[in-house]
Amino acid sequence: MADIETGRLAYLILLGIAVVGWFLAQNRESLGKTAQQAVVWGLIFIGVIAGFGLWSDIRDDVTPRQSVTGSGIIEVPRSFDGHYYLVLQINGKSINFVVDTGATDVVLSRSDAVQVGINLGDLIYSGTASTANGVVKTARVRVDEFKLGSIIDKNIPVYVNQGEMDGSLLGMSYLQRFERIEISGNKLILTR
Repeated sequence: MADIETGRLAYLILLGIAVVGWFLAQNRESLGKTAQQAVVWGLIFIGVIAGFGLWSDIRDDVTPRQSVTGSGIIEVPRSFDGHYYLVLQINGKSINFVVDTGATDVVLSRSDAVQVGINLGDLIYSGTASTANGVVKTARVRVDEFKLGSIIDKNIPVYVNQGEMDGSLLGMSYLQRFERIEISGNKLILTR
C-alpha cells in the first residue's frame, strides 16, 4: 500500500473512532439504541465512501464518453456491453455509431439516414452485404460532411441498409483514414 493510501486509511479510522466515541459519550444511558444508530451510521458512511470511490467507474460504465483532443487523438472508452461507440456529426446531425472493424463500410440505419437528410424514396438498393444475419440489400450514397471533433471529412461514401438495424456501423472505410487505431486500457484510441 502506498504511503498516501496508508495516511488516508489512518485518517478515516481516526475519524471513525472519534465519531463512535462521541456517539457513545452522548448516549451512555441507552447503549442498545446507540449501537443500532452506530450500525446505521456506519453503513451510511461505508456506502458513501464506496459510492465516491467507485463513481468514476460507474460513470464510465453507464455513460462512457468519447474525448477528442486538439492534436487529432480520439479516445473512446469501452461501453459496458464491450463495444466502442462514437458520435459523429453527419451533415450537422449527431449520429451514434458502433465502431465495427469487421464492417467494410460505413452503414447507416434507415432512421439515421433520414435524420441526416437522405430521402429513402430516392434510394436504389442495388448492392448487397453479407452480415451475421444473412445477405441484405444496400444503397450507396455520399454525405457532404463527417465531423468528429475538429476532424472534418467531406464527400464520404456510405451505405444505407434496407433492412432493420438497431444502429449505424462505423466500418473500415472511415477508420482507415486514421494513421493509427489502438486498443489500450479499455479505450479505443484513434490518431490522425
